[in-house]
Amino acid sequence: MTAAATYFDASDRRLTAFDLALIALFLLGLYLGVSLQITSKIPLTCAPSGFAGLILLWRRRDDMQPRHLAGLLGVIALYLVWILIATDLAFLSKRFTGLVQLTYGLVIGYGLFLTLLRAERRQLANILLGFCLFIIVGCILESHTGLRAISDKVREKIYDSGVVYDADLRDQLLYGRIRPKLFTSEPSAVTFAYTHYCSIWLVVSPWRWKLLIYLGLVGLAMIVLPGPTLVLMLLLMIPYLVLLSGANSRRSTTRLIGMIALSVVVLGITVVVGQTLFAARLAELSRGEDASFFYRFTGPMLVAFDIFRHFPIAGAGLTGEPFITDNVMNVYMNSPSFQSAWRISRIGDVLTNYFWLHWIYLGLVGGVVMFAALSVWLRMLGVPSILYCWAVWLILGQASGSYVGPKTWAVLLIAAGTSILSVRTVRERHDPAHWQSVVPTRFAT
Repeated sequence: MTAAATYFDASDRRLTAFDLALIALFLLGLYLGVSLQITSKIPLTCAPSGFAGLILLWRRRDDMQPRHLAGLLGVIALYLVWILIATDLAFLSKRFTGLVQLTYGLVIGYGLFLTLLRAERRQLANILLGFCLFIIVGCILESHTGLRAISDKVREKIYDSGVVYDADLRDQLLYGRIRPKLFTSEPSAVTFAYTHYCSIWLVVSPWRWKLLIYLGLVGLAMIVLPGPTLVLMLLLMIPYLVLLSGANSRRSTTRLIGMIALSVVVLGITVVVGQTLFAARLAELSRGEDASFFYRFTGPMLVAFDIFRHFPIAGAGLTGEPFITDNVMNVYMNSPSFQSAWRISRIGDVLTNYFWLHWIYLGLVGGVVMFAALSVWLRMLGVPSILYCWAVWLILGQASGSYVGPKTWAVLLIAAGTSILSVRTVRERHDPAHWQSVVPTRFAT
């Protein structure tokens, strides 16, 4: 009996209705961010995503490859080393809890990644577009019907009072109305999910005019659910245009120059849109009155530089906010952008940028080592552009915190899976041997 490897044909790549439902549940879990408390110290964050991801991992158990698992275990082992060498082992228990949460996020993200490799692009694009349209319609209904009252009651039931957004008056001053929350804890959760899912749709959609449709989705969102996070939708076009679009010709010098030029135009449009639509928010920022921006970008960046000076090798350790409470307060109080009237009830609430948390938790040396290790794992997974994955991760990191949470690692692994989908069809026709090592195989006698 001989074993002959065969590739997934078009019918093999069409996921079942159950798989598609699990993907939708995974995306819903990321959107809601609902947690279940497993122990007194360990929450199951994005619980629906966790359940869906573990089922997907089990269903794809035959698709796991030894090098994938070796890379994943190597990454987790390095994180373990870094929490052991971090200063003051009295905080080891807290850091280990962070490692458990991070491992959970990587594992369920890997389950989703394996499922994406079996997907047909149109299937995934339909789910993503449907989700984005659901958000748009839901936000319209919340703003103009009685859905807001229902949404608020649901939010009171599924979220702790400490994380429920209550700055409606500020929204009215900055945006002229109350921004929709649509069953989430805060408006930024809605805009983040919409931004993320639309950008994935842009990558996987087979439609010829998808760029124009994408710009239409951006404009629609600016009207229905305004927020500065939406500006990232325009920035996310750039890594796609430069690093992924064009299939086999994407490395052509002429195409690359053209895409870079187009990206410069997109960047200019992004600046103009931001200055025009969010003038009130920018004015508040220029006066040093925007606490949200400070906690999301300026503050975490300053703390990361402070960590480089004091703990350059191992940082604060995973979820090490209690260890660096004094450092954070000193940095904030000495910053001209910080106002002493701003109340800080928990340090974790004022460090909400997972890109800078990477450096805060791991230090300069550890941050570089882990970026290298994760890049090696991405290469083992077979992504066509590691730079694209990190560009998406960095851009979306400006609108999300919780470094050890599933959302952070779903961003990276979804980018990995969809980047493969975006170039696979053409490449298989020209170089099928390469994709044998990327796409899981089945054996026939």
